[in-house]
Amino acid sequence: MSTPTRPRPQHPQGPAEADGPPAPLLEITGLTVEFPRPDHPRSTPARPVRGVDLRVDEGRIVGIVGETGCGKTLTGLAVLGLLPPHARTGGSIRLDGRELTALAPAERAALRGGRVSLVFQNPATAFNPVFSIGGQLRRVARRHLDIGRRDADRLALEHLGRVGLPDPRRVAAAYPHELSGGMLQRAMIAMALIAGPRLLILDEPTTALDVTVARRILRLLLDLQHESGFTVLLITHNLGVVADVCDSTAVMYAGRIVEHGPAADVLARPAHPYTRGLLGALPGRGRPGEPLTAIPGTIPADPASLTGCAFADRCPDVMDVCRTDDPRPTTLASAARADRQRPTAVTSVRTDEPRPAAPTPARTVACFKAVKEATS
Repeated sequence: MSTPTRPRPQHPQGPAEADGPPAPLLEITGLTVEFPRPDHPRSTPARPVRGVDLRVDEGRIVGIVGETGCGKTLTGLAVLGLLPPHARTGGSIRLDGRELTALAPAERAALRGGRVSLVFQNPATAFNPVFSIGGQLRRVARRHLDIGRRDADRLALEHLGRVGLPDPRRVAAAYPHELSGGMLQRAMIAMALIAGPRLLILDEPTTALDVTVARRILRLLLDLQHESGFTVLLITHNLGVVADVCDSTAVMYAGRIVEHGPAADVLARPAHPYTRGLLGALPGRGRPGEPLTAIPGTIPADPASLTGCAFADRCPDVMDVCRTDDPRPTTLASAARADRQRPTAVTSVRTDEPRPAAPTPARTVACFKAVKEATS
């Protein structure tokens, strides 16, 4: 199955300043997520997300990459308003110019599944086990599209076929436990797209799948995005997936974005030591018989309590200033956009011609040494 080469449809842009660049579809500014400590009510709350800034332009695929525990999924859940009730958020989340954090819970819920959809990491636990697949798709369609049962059933069958499931009627009548992992993930994608969302958030969509099925799912997502032009925020720890499908990528560590820019540029010329460490740990970059490269240590349990850079204790390039001051994101001189380059040992799922040019995001990095090298 090859990726379509026809032009992607253009969605209307959000509010923009006169004679200025179009506003992004999703803009996150200074996002924080805190969890009070019930056993120690007077202590400082845990803050796993510590000031995330992220721009997602219309019709593009933006990846957030990092180790488990960096705050990637919490960031995606904050956009959807799906954090636990005791979580506290700060900062701004704007969707098409609309401030989501100011919405009432009912207004926020009305957006989920409609204008914004989520594909969960494990579809086996995301589907309700006591309802059929078709019944769950029908419910989403009727909630957001104001259509009758018959039209909703027709739309459910259409989308199950659209994601490549054989015999959509049989799948629609099945219950989640009767389908394989790959079939469930396709059904989850069908449910996420049935109401025509502007933004699709993918939370590790291939982690629970074997390599062959994961490759097919990625190809399917590329085909559908190319066809419909929806915007994608992809949350992953897999740099190969980022290299294959993303236009830009944000590298996240300890609750912050430490490097952000065009995916090909970031992967070909990483500026932050953490990004270089992630790339260096890819198995294909080692030599036979030699130990794999690894980043020493672990992510700090409470990075908000640290003084200086949260990566200092694991960083091979640490300087004295790193232990006393907290580096802030700095815009670097824009490098020429690289051809799409993939890390070694990554198998491509892209077979289409180069993607249409997009507004190139500014290359930013939060690292004293990287900024010093770039400006010297």
